[in-house]
Amino acid sequence: MKLSLCNEVLRERSFARQCALAAAVGYDALEIAPFTLGPDPCLLTPRRIASVRAALRNEGLVCSSLHWLLVTPQGLSITSADAAVRRSTVQLMQRLCELAAELGAEVLVHGSPAQRQLPEGRHAGRVDAARQRAADCLAAAADAAQRCGVTYCIEPLAARETNFINTVAEAVALVEAIGNPALKTMIDTCAAGTQEGDVIALIDRWLPSGHIAHVQVNDPNRRGPGEGEMAFAPVVAALKRQRYAGWVAVEPFIYQPDGAACAARAAGYMRALMGPPR
Repeated sequence: MKLSLCNEVLRERSFARQCALAAAVGYDALEIAPFTLGPDPCLLTPRRIASVRAALRNEGLVCSSLHWLLVTPQGLSITSADAAVRRSTVQLMQRLCELAAELGAEVLVHGSPAQRQLPEGRHAGRVDAARQRAADCLAAAADAAQRCGVTYCIEPLAARETNFINTVAEAVALVEAIGNPALKTMIDTCAAGTQEGDVIALIDRWLPSGHIAHVQVNDPNRRGPGEGEMAFAPVVAALKRQRYAGWVAVEPFIYQPDGAACAARAAGYMRALMGPPR
């Protein structure tokens, strides 16, 4: 297993300084939120992308993955009934697959809860249509991921975040329905712990299936691993038992006293469980 840090934790620093701190405290990689690189990922210049690669390389890091994919520009949605909105959204998803390949990332994590909401109400036809629109968008992203040699993951999120894809089983069903090997799902311990409870059982059930391509670690209280009631030693033990060899990305949402301290604490905590950098 390899340890990565979601870079928005350090978003107030320049990207080069993010890399320097992450390397200093023991991470192998950064998981990059594209909005931290610029307001529109489609407008990132070759020079900017090269500078990101250089900053990572200078600190002995790599880009493990991309996440928070649809934060900017505003107004994106994979469930919208507006064809123009969906077309813009798919174009960005496809471009992000290219960006991931350009940065050497292996995985894209599609969370973006606000951009995948199903319509409220009891009109089953409207909800089913929105689900199909989402599936079509994800299928297009999977095609782009396959062309680019990366893996696109739909992230199960707790019901407090979104009303579409709340469990690993729901994500697996969608992945199997689309049927593209470049589309998989992942386990986020905060979302899984909140929505499904037993994270260890999820790991033991779904890791052997081949559908899990990524893991994010954070406590259900939305802080870093080790800052709440969830015990991560059994989580890491389960990942080792299932011979997981992918990325484990630290993704807290609450930073106390600040992002740098949170990142350093999480690195020390996880390294004690996982072992030293590779």
